[in-house]
Amino acid sequence: MAPNDSAETIGEATGTVVGRRKAARYIVPVAVAGVAAATIGLVPALANAGDPDLPKISAQELIEKIAASDEEQLSGTFKISTDLGLPLDGLAGSFLPGADGEGKDGGAAAPEDKLMELTSGTHTLRVAVDGPEKQRLSILGKASEYSVVHNKGEVWAYDSESDEVYHAEAPEAPEGAGASGAEKEAPKAPKGVPATPKDFAEQALAAVGDTTSVTVDGTAQVAGRDAYQLLIKPKQEGSTVGSIRIAVDAENGVPLKFTLAAAAGGKAVVDAGFTKVDFAKPAASSFDFTPPKGAKVTEADELETGKDEHGKAQKALPEQFSGQIPGLEGLESAEGVNVIGKGWTSIAAIEIPGGKGLPTAGSGDVPAEAQGFLDALGDKVTGKFGSGTVFKTRLVNALLTDDGKVYVGAVTKDALVRAADGAK
Repeated sequence: MAPNDSAETIGEATGTVVGRRKAARYIVPVAVAGVAAATIGLVPALANAGDPDLPKISAQELIEKIAASDEEQLSGTFKISTDLGLPLDGLAGSFLPGADGEGKDGGAAAPEDKLMELTSGTHTLRVAVDGPEKQRLSILGKASEYSVVHNKGEVWAYDSESDEVYHAEAPEAPEGAGASGAEKEAPKAPKGVPATPKDFAEQALAAVGDTTSVTVDGTAQVAGRDAYQLLIKPKQEGSTVGSIRIAVDAENGVPLKFTLAAAAGGKAVVDAGFTKVDFAKPAASSFDFTPPKGAKVTEADELETGKDEHGKAQKALPEQFSGQIPGLEGLESAEGVNVIGKGWTSIAAIEIPGGKGLPTAGSGDVPAEAQGFLDALGDKVTGKFGSGTVFKTRLVNALLTDDGKVYVGAVTKDALVRAADGAK
């Protein structure tokens, strides 16, 4: 029988394990604008028939196996399916950066625009990794392909459909970094929308603490590999997260598949996992890129997403909103942000400059189509705080009060109202 070990993992012990990060990280070192509903997404594993019979392992040992994994080379194909319960096609799509084709400072190849497509629907991706300095990620379309290539000090992104290229400089790995140089810090990549199964796993494990139950829940076969299944569940009531399931390669500890299930049930919120994977060294040509003749090339340092009051270029969203998951870690230090509670039911309370809530119908502040979309998404609520509107997805909910305060988290509508009442 497959092992089914139950073990609670305390925050201090888990933090120590997760903190031992290896230099080789399967990441795409490209700046991507973070969206709360996207960055909290994590995913499950659809196991093949016939669960393998593997030696028993505890949850703590399996987490340690993930943290100690030093696989620096792999290639493969995986799928990501995301169902946040938002009508992101059509009208709603116009609210995403550059979705209408206008005002896209980075052009069609800008990663912050293209990778946002992963927040909706089902996508097939191909990945190749050769250490911390060489990675390639491609999104495969019906008749096109979008690729991001990191090769040492450079990042290239190419959209074959528009024939546009994005180019940026990337930090190089420090001398001696790698499997044998884990004590040296790996090159830092800008935080953004997670892409690979390993990205999702690291975010999930970062949220593990004394508010979380962690168990080993059987085994599975994923992409032809034997794997243990790590099951993560919030202990707290009021979270919209039901569970997170991570399929971990039994041999090398690499996360192969993930599932985030909503507390309300139904289809997985996010499902990402390998369908094919090979841990051999990819061909060197996988990381070569030369802009096609005639393609439009945009340099990253030419781009601006706006300027602050001092004329300095600024990002579309604060970096603190990128790459975060249920615990809202990192937000405490953000200006104008107060984190209420802890763990899976923590809520970020944000002060909107000027103290203005949503524009009312007929005010002329927003187009009629957009106003109708906002009204359809939101539920009107009242409490000690006054009145406001709750905007819901299957995972992340946000309360915008009429006096210009925002309460957001992976929590229920009632939890948001209680937080707003308690803040009065």
